[in-house]
Amino acid sequence: MAPAPDVAAPRVLVTGASGYVGGRLVPELLDAGAEVRVLGRHAASLEAWDWSARSEVVEADLLDRTAVRRALEGVDVVVFLVHAMGGGRGYAEREARMARIMADEVARAEVSRIVYLSGLHPDGDDLSEHMASREQVAKILTQGEVPTLVIQAATVIGAGSASFEIIRHLAERLPVMPAPRWVQNRIEPVAVADVLHYLRECVMAPGHLEGAYEIGSGERELRFADLLTGYAEVAGLPRRRVIPLPVPAPLLSGMWIGAITPIPPPLAIPLAQSMQHEAITHGRPLSELVHAPDGGPTPYREAVRSALDQQKRGDLASTWDADVAMGAGAPSSLPPDPDWAGHTVYTDERSHTDEGVDPAAVWQVIEGIGGQAGWYSSPLLWRLRGLADRAVGGYGLARGRRDPSHLRVGDAVDWWRVEEIEPGRSLTLRAEMRMTGRAWLQLSVEPGAAEEGEATAGPGAAHADSAGATYHQRAVYFPDGLLGRLYWWAIAPFHAVVFPAMARNILAEARRR
Repeated sequence: MAPAPDVAAPRVLVTGASGYVGGRLVPELLDAGAEVRVLGRHAASLEAWDWSARSEVVEADLLDRTAVRRALEGVDVVVFLVHAMGGGRGYAEREARMARIMADEVARAEVSRIVYLSGLHPDGDDLSEHMASREQVAKILTQGEVPTLVIQAATVIGAGSASFEIIRHLAERLPVMPAPRWVQNRIEPVAVADVLHYLRECVMAPGHLEGAYEIGSGERELRFADLLTGYAEVAGLPRRRVIPLPVPAPLLSGMWIGAITPIPPPLAIPLAQSMQHEAITHGRPLSELVHAPDGGPTPYREAVRSALDQQKRGDLASTWDADVAMGAGAPSSLPPDPDWAGHTVYTDERSHTDEGVDPAAVWQVIEGIGGQAGWYSSPLLWRLRGLADRAVGGYGLARGRRDPSHLRVGDAVDWWRVEEIEPGRSLTLRAEMRMTGRAWLQLSVEPGAAEEGEATAGPGAAHADSAGATYHQRAVYFPDGLLGRLYWWAIAPFHAVVFPAMARNILAEARRR
């Protein structure tokens, strides 16, 4: 057996470091004195985090055995946080393959411990595909040669978590909630702060640790309906009524969640399947093995209050959508222009120069686009396009933004995702709407074309010797087959209205600021 990790400074590999829990765990481990190596399929998404300069970034796919082997060199502890549910059908098989590769390679690398975050579920029940996959991963890891510590948790309550967003949107949008009958099931929530505490303790603790243990708020009699009504009370909303209906089908339950909340049906349906089961602790508390949080477990309402405070401050390190991006198949990046040769490509390009505006002001508008700020053209048309996307299982405009003013690679912006950002200059967004093709939107700004030293006048001019700003906007679409081409021409009237107005109004907003 490999030796226990050096409690002073273990070298830790965090998989899924760009996800909701992983992105929050890394700074906790760094502050505790660990040497952290973070692994993800896209290095740029990891390097966008504030903690990246303090950690070692490794780009690797967990389905690539050779890449996993390299990532494990010199590692003492592995934190396994990856799941592939956001990647669509076949995710259970992919998760099992990743677990088998990891179990094999940690033994080869003589890693001393695996820490795996799993889910709470009843013993012996016929589990949903989502929960059965989590259990299968735990089984594969624990049957390997390296001691594995499995942490079982139910609904994680924290600003931006999938569970919290479901509860928040249902409670805020429906004063009277007709709901599937599983809202009467008992479910024991856990604050994200407690999850992070236990993960850190399990990584840093010396000695031999293995087995499956549970964490929760200690409130074993809460039902999902209580989570909805409790949220409403903490948020200062009028009393909510939850009316259970005989709607057991996970498909219908998932569609209900997808229709009311930002969680799209492909993710909502597996979550709804999991809610068919009660999820409470059964007397195997992790606090028997490692230190509990100071003051004991966080009560549900206190966790809600903390999450709401974070959201009001805009202090969201990441959101549930980070896990979707992490679990999805590898996205296609926008090829450089020369690589377009031989492909059918449609573009819509706009450029405008305003001698009376500072480029920095234009960039401020670009970086703040989407979410509450909108898209600076025909809100009705954008809403209609978003509703159409939601109707076919897409995100629509429901995701919003993690932060109202600042972006980083990997952030969601409504139905787009930040693929590349050059602060102060350019932003590339990759479309994640449902369509027959691949699309990107590029927004950029540069100093205007006035001659060097030429004075500019007009309202909003930032400097007497400024040449103003030139704003560039380009939509790029690679169609898939005939349907993709028909799609582009079908939405051409939409583009003819929104793109010219968008270019004009972004400059106008910059001038106003």
